[in-house]
Amino acid sequence: MFQHRHATDDRPLALTFCTSALSVYGRVVAMTAGLTPGYGVPLETDRLLLRPWRVADAVIQRELWTERDPRVPPHRHIDADGRPTVAELEDAIRANGPSTRRLLAVELKAAGDVIGYCGLVGGGEEPELAFELLRRFWGRGYATEAALAVLDWARASGYTRLLATVWEWNTASRRVLAKVGFTETGREESDPVHGITLFTARQL
Repeated sequence: MFQHRHATDDRPLALTFCTSALSVYGRVVAMTAGLTPGYGVPLETDRLLLRPWRVADAVIQRELWTERDPRVPPHRHIDADGRPTVAELEDAIRANGPSTRRLLAVELKAAGDVIGYCGLVGGGEEPELAFELLRRFWGRGYATEAALAVLDWARASGYTRLLATVWEWNTASRRVLAKVGFTETGREESDPVHGITLFTARQL
């Protein structure tokens, strides 16, 4: 589970806590050259397809909300009224439309199952990497593989530096970030309830 700090908190689609993976598999094997931010072209690796969200994927988004670690702040969990609902997440997907500049659904190529998301969030010249996978797909290298695809896309699109934030207690995501080349900047922010946020960065 990975923490992204600067996504818009009041949008149901701003799914921003992410998961773990252990090993690096194939890099991007099919990517359109010269992509510009926001151009909705899927990214493809040996095992994964990273693509814009479809309305039918809302059930996966809601499952991600239900699985989050209890140490994650309450506004990233399903609330007492059961929100966000699947219908609300469907509406958010329709409203956002396809874009490579936002979080992409991560789909297993062989099975066609959506297992989480990975992508860039935040504006400016140094966006943040964010990723999250369903728990049953942890430990298979998918988060690392998806993150590497996004890094390759970012480099090809002209970005020179990416950021990422992660809870100190989230050792699994810290391992993923380290494997794809992120290093801690030395900046930290402490929360008495949820712990310490670590700030990391990677040159492309």
